Amino acid sequence: MTQMTLDQQKIRAASDLHPTPEVNFVYGTAGFRMRADMLDSVLFKVGILAALRSYKLNGATIGVMITASHNPEEDNGAKLVDPRGEMLEQAWEVYATELANARDADSILKAVDSIVAQTGITFDKGANVIYGYDTRPSCASLVKALEDGLNAAGAKPTNFGLKSTPQLHYLVRCINTAGTNDAYGEPTEEGYYIKLSEAFKTLMKGKPTLSPITVDCANGVGAPKLADFLKYIDHDVWAANIVNDDINTKGKLNYNAGADYVKTQQKAPLGATLAPGERYCSFDGDADRLVYYYADEAGVFHLLDGDKIAGLAAMFIMDLVKSAGVDSINVGVVQTAYANGSSTQYLTKQCQVPVSCVNTGVKHLHHEAEKYDVGVYFEANGHGTVLFSPEALNTIKTTESKTPAQNTALKQLRALTELINQTVGDALSDMLMVEVILAHRNWTCQEWDQAYTDLPNRLVKVVVANRYIFKTTNAERTVVEPEGLQAELDAIVSKYNNGRSFVRASGTEDAVRVYAEAATRTETDYLAIAVAQLVYDRGGGIGSLPSI
Repeated sequence: MTQMTLDQQKIRAASDLHPTPEVNFVYGTAGFRMRADMLDSVLFKVGILAALRSYKLNGATIGVMITASHNPEEDNGAKLVDPRGEMLEQAWEVYATELANARDADSILKAVDSIVAQTGITFDKGANVIYGYDTRPSCASLVKALEDGLNAAGAKPTNFGLKSTPQLHYLVRCINTAGTNDAYGEPTEEGYYIKLSEAFKTLMKGKPTLSPITVDCANGVGAPKLADFLKYIDHDVWAANIVNDDINTKGKLNYNAGADYVKTQQKAPLGATLAPGERYCSFDGDADRLVYYYADEAGVFHLLDGDKIAGLAAMFIMDLVKSAGVDSINVGVVQTAYANGSSTQYLTKQCQVPVSCVNTGVKHLHHEAEKYDVGVYFEANGHGTVLFSPEALNTIKTTESKTPAQNTALKQLRALTELINQTVGDALSDMLMVEVILAHRNWTCQEWDQAYTDLPNRLVKVVVANRYIFKTTNAERTVVEPEGLQAELDAIVSKYNNGRSFVRASGTEDAVRVYAEAATRTETDYLAIAVAQLVYDRGGGIGSLPSI
């Protein structure tokens, strides 16, 4: 039998339609992301790479999502989704970068041959790739570039159209697990809504109806998708008011709205007027991040970010596991160094839950969370989910109850595994989880917030001549180079009550990010500036020193 290969002439002809600009492309945690007008050649090559990934995995369906999440509207990007709905295997990030930087047809074919040889790809099982995109105006032309790459590489493409990022991840997993013991769901958008709504209704049964929540959708894809979801829930079970749902007016996406804006600016988004005692939350542009917030009786804004969500979820799941009589299941939380120190203290001391700290980036959190039976991970920015191991799922599914209370807890645990999107952070799914927990606890946002008080914190960016001289260890919390910098940093931190600070090189620009927290806002600001000055001096700072 003749070994099947790629049609080099097809790739060569198609590549001429997508010339590569003189730009250095890097596939990072968020995939490729930059100004949309620089991405045509990248999307063409992403199509080829997605096909190669599918060929490598014997025709398993690979996903491509065209989005730039919380970035401004003029940006766009692409990320690949592996068969179980998880992020692209890390080793393939190198291949993605190599292929994206191939400057002409000869270089592209050389890069493809190299990937095929290094990974032992065969082509006889074919390649299957599905793709979706968000509301950005640039998506239409980038979809065409992607399709050219998929067709040139001989893949079978399926366009799922306008989707949130979590929906695309969900669809990939559903398609690849269909007909198996761990089938994830119906591989349609309706299947996604039905799965979440049925689980939500089960969990809300017998619980008080919450007042309507106001949801800021950042004028992104979350707006039409949340509106569609609401058709599957009766108003007397749960209701939401959507704000910032204009996906047709140019320039509105993520503008003064969305989870990233609320988190970084520490204030309500445009279009939301906070009434004391009511609940508010924000999605980001592709609906994979979530933050909550509220105003107290004095009208003061309070943020409930990813750290607060992680604490709420871990506490609730641990209580359910105990009530269900499945104590063999261990629950753990994964954080990054950006997690507020108070949240770590609350989890370890009050909740008695193990906490791991890993490098910044969802892929690091996701992999660490897989080490627990139930792994809760949320970045402070609101991106996160809960992972249940196959063993935990089997235990929850097969345990027979001995009491009515245990039976109820087991039913609720089973529904929770259906409600949570275990492939990736999902603002809609995570919001429903939070709403369920608040209903079960009969808590307001203010009562939730009182679990612990965040230490004041600051994030400062210092532009430097060369960010690569800053090297870290200990989940990015300790600087090992430049030599002696950590000792100087420790000396500064020691002067502040509850002081903590770390520095890490940016993954996307020649800058170093400084994080600082302390007992008071004033001390935090002084600490942040002192450490920023240190980094500026040691790193050959460019321009003026950042101010607060």
